[in-house]
Amino acid sequence: MSQLPSTTAITHLECFQCGQHYSCNEQVNTCKVCGGPLSVSYNLDNIAHSDLRNELKTRSADMWRYHEILPPVVLKNRITLGEGFTPLLPVKRIGKRVNIKRLWIKEESQNPTGSFKARGMSMAVSRCLELGIDSVVLPSAGNAAAALAAYAASAGLHADVYLPDSTPRSFIAECQSYGTTPHLIPGTIADCGRVARQHGNSSGAFDLSTLSEPYRLEGKKTLGWELAEQSRWVLPDVIIYPTGGGTGFIGMWLAFQELLTLGWIEKPLPRMVVVQSCGCAPLVAAFQKGAKKASPWPLAQTIAWGIRVPSALGDFIILDILKQSGGIAVAVAEQELLDGQMQLSRLEGIDACPEGGATVSAAAHLSRIGWLHPDDRVVLFNTGTGLKYLDNL
Repeated sequence: MSQLPSTTAITHLECFQCGQHYSCNEQVNTCKVCGGPLSVSYNLDNIAHSDLRNELKTRSADMWRYHEILPPVVLKNRITLGEGFTPLLPVKRIGKRVNIKRLWIKEESQNPTGSFKARGMSMAVSRCLELGIDSVVLPSAGNAAAALAAYAASAGLHADVYLPDSTPRSFIAECQSYGTTPHLIPGTIADCGRVARQHGNSSGAFDLSTLSEPYRLEGKKTLGWELAEQSRWVLPDVIIYPTGGGTGFIGMWLAFQELLTLGWIEKPLPRMVVVQSCGCAPLVAAFQKGAKKASPWPLAQTIAWGIRVPSALGDFIILDILKQSGGIAVAVAEQELLDGQMQLSRLEGIDACPEGGATVSAAAHLSRIGWLHPDDRVVLFNTGTGLKYLDNL
């Protein structure tokens, strides 16, 4: 287990939208002034003058290896199941197919509960214990609910999760196996969110919805730190990411800003790519219009449940990152994302979810139109295991 931090670089919480500050010891969800999402701010001066970069070579292979740039959690409150430091794998056979010589995939299915959601839930549940919170609520498309159920069981927290009634049975059974009863709601995750907020308001349960609290984002931020470390502090040219609520996408960009401040990486930063399904593509539509916010997507439908998000609270942040990075947003058809999923399994031996498959199809499309160059260094993200989607196959 990673060593216990004696000091922390955290200074305060800050609203992405209006800049309002809050104490990091306060039980706060979103900004009380404008309702915007909150981020965690740090003073990185001490880290910049430390030997942390060399110390990382001897630390355990989990996300808590970066504890100096994470919110403070004493050891007894640190709820970890071994999340993080997943492999960065070359995908050479697919690379040949899509004409990209240097193509890798960040393999997040090897996290606890089989998805990248473990990172955010480890951090959020740990901070709940740190702040004296004993009951939480969450709307989810599937993987986040399963991750919360596992970490809540480990922490002894009470958790209520709300899922669309069309959620695959595997996610429902997984929640139940950890002792959490899922509440099934007609519609999408947006409908679940409304019911979950009502429950939180009436019961006092702390809302762990995507970007409705600041700490899941901090767990996802470790994706960016890991990618930098695994790439020997030279980031790829392009990152292709399946994007629903966008915490992983935003978290990586925050990590890159921290690494720039520390002087551990250099510009230019990667060109960031948002991938969505044609059946639910609010960010793609907003990007193509040059809009600063996305309109809710009507009748959202996709078998890639993790990106079936009609409206993202952090849409304005994601769209700004695309602009800053010179990135792009693309939508792929349902059959294309399934084809990408099958290519990962049959050509590379990677058990990918359809969201991961969407990144393969996006890479092929961007290569065909010349947006990607054959010599670009490109990283795809597989955000979870395909075993939960056996009904699709």
